[in-house]
Amino acid sequence: MKISGVVITLNEEAKIEACIRSLQKVCSEVVVLDSGSEDQTVALCQKWGARVLHHPFEGHIQQKNRVLQEAKNPYVLALDADEVLSDTLIASIQEAMKRNQEPVAYRVRRLNNYCGQWIRYGAWNPDYKIRLWPKNRGAWGGQNPHDRVVVDSDLPVKDLAGPLLHYSYDTPGELRIQSEKFALISARERRAKGSVSPSWPLLRAAFRWVRDLVFKGGFLDGKAGWIIAYENARYTYLKYRPIP
Repeated sequence: MKISGVVITLNEEAKIEACIRSLQKVCSEVVVLDSGSEDQTVALCQKWGARVLHHPFEGHIQQKNRVLQEAKNPYVLALDADEVLSDTLIASIQEAMKRNQEPVAYRVRRLNNYCGQWIRYGAWNPDYKIRLWPKNRGAWGGQNPHDRVVVDSDLPVKDLAGPLLHYSYDTPGELRIQSEKFALISARERRAKGSVSPSWPLLRAAFRWVRDLVFKGGFLDGKAGWIIAYENARYTYLKYRPIP
């Protein structure tokens, strides 16, 4: 069964090559939808044989569904630009496609890397995502910026072996900037949908911090676990506080 790899990009020159090269090990085509990169992202995608399309950014869900429609094969494998298929996951995908007799969606376990450290506990682990599915049996849903794949309710979902390697943040500053950006997007989405009733942002943030650090064991990741728990709590506060 042939697979199309699909990715959206914006200024991802530092990580896109590894992403595309891993996809090419299981996909007969890789389609990239770029939303106006000003670095070498597009040139690198073309260098490694990806088909590059262009469209202004309208939202994570909208962008990912747009590139999904450009896929030519019956199955799609969706990655973010900072994700790489591990060798074990590649072998698992290849075996699954050989044995595939009926439509199935496949779920992967994402392993997140923060400043060079693999995160084993807290809110970031376990982190399961549907990333491989029949093109005509699913699409991106959820609420921006936290998109997720939604497949037909009668479609079986199976787990693949091996992690999806997510090289998320190289510096604490990157996490802070991304958290603030995503919090603003989430707050605006809530307001647009009319969900602006009093939401106790400080209480929600405190609960998130305790949950991620203590109950989910984030402290076991050491300093990184404490930073991630704090930034998650701060994100929660910013997401639920009133905005103009």
